[in-house]
Amino acid sequence: MRFADFLSAVAAKSPAPGGGAVASASGALAAALAQMVVNYSIGKKDLLEQQEELRHALVKLERARAVFLELADEDAAAYGQLNALQKLPPGDAKRAAELPAAQQVAVQVPRSVAAAAIDLLRMFEQLAPITNRYLRSDLGIAADLAEATVRAALWNVRINTDGLPPAQRTEIEKDGVRAESEASTRRDHIRLLCSI
Repeated sequence: MRFADFLSAVAAKSPAPGGGAVASASGALAAALAQMVVNYSIGKKDLLEQQEELRHALVKLERARAVFLELADEDAAAYGQLNALQKLPPGDAKRAAELPAAQQVAVQVPRSVAAAAIDLLRMFEQLAPITNRYLRSDLGIAADLAEATVRAALWNVRINTDGLPPAQRTEIEKDGVRAESEASTRRDHIRLLCSI
């Protein structure tokens, strides 16, 4: 899908693509922008000692970009299934049988998006000191996008926990708080590294 078409689809009066796809797209953009930074760092004479690490990072970033796109599709499918089941009458046998599992999937997919974005932030921390210094602003932008991906994904986690057992909801919320804190701390560290 062309980017303009994706934006039009998000803007349309339709539940998908929605917040989950946007969160994943943000993560994919963060990975792609970091790939550009790494591509401009490979072959630089002052970074010769880091070339192997940079090439390895390029492969990981390519995979991360693909994972975010896969998760966007998984999120749309999970939400579609959950939405269809929620529209059934409360006493419907299919709803009763399938809704708990659908809710679990609808929570797990955005949690995976958040986890993948935190992995990106960890990688960006390693890349900041060993990449082309003229592209530090781009790496900083990638870090901001990755942190936004974590926060956006966790919105979908929270909204989809409604109906889960209270103990599980509490644990998921605690994990979300930890994830947001880690994402913010790592993003701040990357900003510091990129401003040097």
